[in-house]
Amino acid sequence: MATLAVEQLERSQLRLTDKLEQFLLTRPETPFLAVDLDIVESKYRDLLEHFPAASMHYAVKANPAREIVSLLAEMRANFDVSCRDEIDMCLSLGIEASRLSYGNTMKKSADIAHAYNCGVLRYAFDSEAELRKLAIHAPESAVMCRLQTTGENASWPLSKKFGCDLDMAGDLLLLARELGLNPIGVSFHVGAQQMDPTQWRKPLLETAKLFRLLEREGLFLDTVNLGGGFPVRYDREVPHLNAYADAIGLALHHAFGNSRPNIMLEPGRFLVAEAGVVQSEVVLVSQKSRLEETRWVYLDVGKFGGLAESFDESIKYRLRTSRTGIPGTVILAGPACDGADIFYEKSGYELPMDLACGDRVEILNTGAYTNSYASANLKGFQPLKTYCL
Repeated sequence: MATLAVEQLERSQLRLTDKLEQFLLTRPETPFLAVDLDIVESKYRDLLEHFPAASMHYAVKANPAREIVSLLAEMRANFDVSCRDEIDMCLSLGIEASRLSYGNTMKKSADIAHAYNCGVLRYAFDSEAELRKLAIHAPESAVMCRLQTTGENASWPLSKKFGCDLDMAGDLLLLARELGLNPIGVSFHVGAQQMDPTQWRKPLLETAKLFRLLEREGLFLDTVNLGGGFPVRYDREVPHLNAYADAIGLALHHAFGNSRPNIMLEPGRFLVAEAGVVQSEVVLVSQKSRLEETRWVYLDVGKFGGLAESFDESIKYRLRTSRTGIPGTVILAGPACDGADIFYEKSGYELPMDLACGDRVEILNTGAYTNSYASANLKGFQPLKTYCL
């Protein structure tokens, strides 16, 4: 079993910015998430440089902080929204409805009607029932059918819940035309934290095949939504964005030749994860018996307070503490009175032996899917507070 020791290097070696370091020194009440907006801006420019022809739609669910959405709106980003609240927030910030794409394939009829009445005219679907709801409540809107993918080599696969197979997608897109909607293309997602840049190749080949088949029926599609999936550094290094841009460009060429469709991307994690750090407090350090060497370290943040992606220990965050004692194996758990609130038990985490109650522990690269997962008032605990700097 691999050992994940706590980082005890100088703060500058852990890639936290001066802005974040200075804020942490003010010691706000924990737990909280601090986000450096300069990193978000830099990551967005990086994406634009590597995918200059793509239409960028920030996945608001990754981190719905108003400051982040406002920043990206100023940079002329578009937005992938998954619920009514995200739509309303974007509109309240002055973002035009034409810049929103409603990517959730499971929407209440009332929410579709609300989005349509607000001017949202682009929707995703992956079933006949959803398509018929769209035809009723968002007539003549542009629609995209989501394809299933395997999710292979992704730390957080999305393949079971979303998408349909290729044959069904073809039938549904033809039905969309019959229902008076405007079918424009397909979408897919190869899984979050995708470590293999070649995973876009197969779905793009399938997409090109589907486009050619539908052309014979007089239906000409022109848009492919490649989703997100670009990884960030957690417990190990990840391929550089160059590798993804090159692999996706090659896959597009193999699939479509020189007749490339319009490309959408839905970056979320890539833009915000590395911009954020969660600071937590050690609530308790204990052992279960006199003979047990493994210590239990309870933090004031857990699975239900923002670390939901630690389920099945899928995402392994790096930890940092100012303690410098000899490291020893720990089990990490959260504060909730719930037996499931244990986030690292099998991954071999180590923390200094002199770690004590009241010490602070920083959880790195936590700008994505932490505040958006935090439960409100679960068992008496407040949701994770976010500071954007």
